[in-house]
Amino acid sequence: MNMQPSNVISPPAPKGLAEMQLPQVMMRDILLKTIFRMNLDQVSELSKAICLPIPVTQELVDLARSQKLLEATGTLHANSGGEMGYQLTEAGKARALDALTQSEYYGAMPVPLDVYAEQVKRQSIRNIQVTRDQLLGAMGHLILPDELLDHLGPAVSAGRSVLMYGPPGNGKSSISNGIRDALGDKIYVPRAIEYSGQVITVYDPIVHSAVVEEEDDPSSLRRTTGRFDTRYVLCDRPTVITGGELRLDMLDLVYNPTARTYQAPLQLKSTGGVFIVDDLGRQEEPPQALVNRWIVPLEESRDILALQSGEKFTVPFDTLVIFSTNFHPNEIFDKAALRRIFFKIKIDGPSQEDYLKIFAMVAKKRKMPLDESTLVYLMKYKYPEIENVYANYQPIFLIDQMIAICEFEGIPYQMSPDLIDRAWANMFVKEEAIVH
Repeated sequence: MNMQPSNVISPPAPKGLAEMQLPQVMMRDILLKTIFRMNLDQVSELSKAICLPIPVTQELVDLARSQKLLEATGTLHANSGGEMGYQLTEAGKARALDALTQSEYYGAMPVPLDVYAEQVKRQSIRNIQVTRDQLLGAMGHLILPDELLDHLGPAVSAGRSVLMYGPPGNGKSSISNGIRDALGDKIYVPRAIEYSGQVITVYDPIVHSAVVEEEDDPSSLRRTTGRFDTRYVLCDRPTVITGGELRLDMLDLVYNPTARTYQAPLQLKSTGGVFIVDDLGRQEEPPQALVNRWIVPLEESRDILALQSGEKFTVPFDTLVIFSTNFHPNEIFDKAALRRIFFKIKIDGPSQEDYLKIFAMVAKKRKMPLDESTLVYLMKYKYPEIENVYANYQPIFLIDQMIAICEFEGIPYQMSPDLIDRAWANMFVKEEAIVH
């Protein structure tokens, strides 16, 4: 049974500017830039835009008014519960434009890195205990040997690094995705974090699946927005999947010179979740170099990033890293690197019995009638050609090929030795010299 969001302690909403732990000038400037860029004039609208409770937003508005950067418009909005309107003064517009030349960032107030680090501890992936039932529930569509779950369970519950290796086509990617699904609970992802006056955006709709929350009733805004700090988004535990395209520079902060803001690298976006490096050994950089980059994070639960200025700083590293490769680990790593990867799990091809189970399961799903004599032919005459090496992808491949042939020939779905021969010919390319 999956855990509910309530298992993770939510970040408390700030009660006043003094609690924010951000430079006052930075907060004021983000307010001014947001008003300028979004053309907002009411505290309730601003509160949503900068993701702070109404009383804290009002405090910030009052600060800007005391500095003659904002002024009340003197008009009450009839449709907004008699709210006062505000606008930028000439000095306020000048300050907003000046602030935008330093950084285009506006909107959600960032969370200071130290404050975010505390939330990471509250929702650590290492706090999760995954049960056998959870793993089975997430991977019920896969035929897996019992001993594989014996190895996977402790690896996932430890929240440490896992290396899965073995021949291609046996479901390493599917197992990685199953591990992600087994986690099942929710965490709070900051929209942006702040370090040394710099804003680093973290929340990314491509990586993070936000939980759809009911919209607050405007008349009860004051009462309900204090449930948690809305500078965070409640999301499923994130999963980042990379393959042959992974490069070392993808693990660095991404600086946008136009907006003068930073974007979090992939591993920081995956905090509290899973980072899958699929097809290790197919990247431009050698596997050893990639793993060397992970050594400090894996051993010390912290990562080191650098600003444009060259200043280095530490961020939390709270991620289950899954490496998946078709190579034998001894071929691509030295002993020191292997020692640092906590669990090594071989994912082998299925036994003949499991292969037939997969074949029957896929046939049923694809509405392909099973034929015993065809299966006997497949086992007796085709598999000896490849020394009876079975792989999980093969039943799906063969059945889909036979379906394609049946549909082309205009005949009902069926399997026969002839159709198996035609499907088999597409599964393996015959070794032959091509004359150029």
